Amino acid sequence: MINKSKTPTSSPDCTLNSVAIVGAGLAGLSAAILLQQMGCQVTLFEKSRGPGGRLSAKRVKGGSADMGAQYFTIRNPQFQQFLDQHAGVSAYAPWDGRFGYQVPSGQWEPFPDEQRYVGVPRMTAISRALSENVNIVAETRIQQLEKQPDGWSLVSADQERHGPFDTVIITAPPAQARDLLADSELPHLARQLDEPVSHVQPCWAVAIHFPETPFEHYDGMRVRSDILSWVGNNSSKPGREDAGQWWVLHGRSDWSHANRDEPADQVAGDMVREFLTVTGGDRQPDDLITHRWLYAKSSDSAKPGHRWFANEKIGLAGDWLDGGRVEGAFNSAHSLVNALVSPKV
Repeated sequence: MINKSKTPTSSPDCTLNSVAIVGAGLAGLSAAILLQQMGCQVTLFEKSRGPGGRLSAKRVKGGSADMGAQYFTIRNPQFQQFLDQHAGVSAYAPWDGRFGYQVPSGQWEPFPDEQRYVGVPRMTAISRALSENVNIVAETRIQQLEKQPDGWSLVSADQERHGPFDTVIITAPPAQARDLLADSELPHLARQLDEPVSHVQPCWAVAIHFPETPFEHYDGMRVRSDILSWVGNNSSKPGREDAGQWWVLHGRSDWSHANRDEPADQVAGDMVREFLTVTGGDRQPDDLITHRWLYAKSSDSAKPGHRWFANEKIGLAGDWLDGGRVEGAFNSAHSLVNALVSPKV
């Protein structure tokens, strides 16, 4: 599947002939749009059927459930301007839910007062809207970069070649980026990702449905648990019109790592039982779905913003390079584009 967008006009700001971006999450989409604004020719390659990344949602009976990022904040005004201009103001809205967390004593305290946003009617609404602005070659897994005299060729899993491209930007998680660089005979670059890969954390996610409200005090909670890190009422988000309520549970990183190879039904059972213990409820869900995130987030506190290998003309961007928040994906892409594009004269 290919989305066709307007061919950007030439601009003195862009010193690149063409750019390939691997990964159509928020970082990849942001980099593509920002580069196109500079007049660059950009093509995005995405292994899935459509864009998304951590802005992920799964279809469930009666609607959808956000399985990845549960919400996002906006601290950089440029991020909000970007969303308003390229996704549209109707693609996201504030989530005016009730948020709490458990202190060591087990008591509940309210979250700090900060505006939280979600995609409407699902998190993927943002990435879908952004994707309308760029060229995406979907269902194409890039497994190798081949250096050619006139640039980089991208080789897909079915051995189809794309390019050449003057520059390549990789926005996949660090483990996948390292594998791609290693398979491209770039071991000196791949080795530089060993440390970031060691900080990548997995996460089991489960969405469960209740015909009636299982917990009334909060819509989103950071819990003290050996199994769960987050539970949230997905149906309380704006634009969701569910019959009953869908709740999303996220497993702790250490627990998810220890149980990463366990059967999904066993994992879901453990997480549901813990949810009932945490909330003090006894109602059993009547439907559920699971998803295992192998590369959910990074525990690394370093924030280099991006990585740019000038000799090879390969760049890396992603939220893992800017603190791990959703907004960090945009910040990372923005800093990389600034490094690639010459300033206005």
